Amino acid sequence: MSRPKVYVTRKINAEALNLLKKDCEVISWTESSPVPREELLKNVSDVDALFCVITDKIDKELLDKAKKLKVLSTMSVGYDHLEIDEIKSRNIKVGYTPNILTDATAELTVALLLATSRRLLHANHAARTGDWTAWAPFWMCGQGLTGSTVGIVGFGRIGQEIGKRLKPFKVKRILYQNRSAKDQQAQEIGAERVSFDELLKESDFVIVTIALAPETAKMFNEDAFRKMKPTSVFINTSRGDVVDQDALIKALQNKTIWAAGLDVMTPEPLPLSSPLFKLDNCVILPHIGSATTDTRENMTLLTAKNIIAGLKNEKMPEELVL
Repeated sequence: MSRPKVYVTRKINAEALNLLKKDCEVISWTESSPVPREELLKNVSDVDALFCVITDKIDKELLDKAKKLKVLSTMSVGYDHLEIDEIKSRNIKVGYTPNILTDATAELTVALLLATSRRLLHANHAARTGDWTAWAPFWMCGQGLTGSTVGIVGFGRIGQEIGKRLKPFKVKRILYQNRSAKDQQAQEIGAERVSFDELLKESDFVIVTIALAPETAKMFNEDAFRKMKPTSVFINTSRGDVVDQDALIKALQNKTIWAAGLDVMTPEPLPLSSPLFKLDNCVILPHIGSATTDTRENMTLLTAKNIIAGLKNEKMPEELVL
């Protein structure tokens, strides 16, 4: 009896690859760069399972090619790269990797907030290029967390962990906006649920951790930025498309808000010609929210385990219920 065939769309660690090879015939794209679309389409025609990442668009075109596909698992917590209705209509099981990346992403978010608010990259550049000539009373001053109000938009696992990490910085208030109340979790952190508008108006720091969905696309638009304080710092570690990027650029250029720190943007990679790279009040990171070695290795292992369980008609460790 032939073994099920799995296609892996990216180079992964040996432990996860060997786990798959115990039960499956594995075909892999062995580069660190994304698999070209033509290559992916060419290789899915007879696969039973697909190991994918956020840069792989799993849509009708691909699913029409992958007629034998029974299971797919994405190495991510977000799934906006998956065409869910098409997948659901074909009864394909879907695995994903929640929980594992929560701590790493929360840590990175706080690091990005501090780097942006205290102008760390700008200051580092000044030290390296000779702009640092002497100590000066108000040179390189930024925004401090002590006594501030922090607003978290999206109060799921990552948002809650960010709140916990900010408490020791002696913030005055933590506000959150979420489609449902998280009373118990909020009480543990001392967070208050408010409306989106109130959060924007009251917060010194606005942190975005929401999932991308039709109702959240471009929710941070020109109107939203106008409601924020001119001294506010905007941090996004969720998805680039929750922000109207042109509106953000304008808000930064016109000093409608004080600064922004972005780990996600549209498109990715961000073109070097983007105005965001020309702004001293914007910190850009290359989507490294979950980028610790342990986190990424555990994500690949969970993705592999989801595939193996799905192919055996067993309960996946983390199945996305469609």
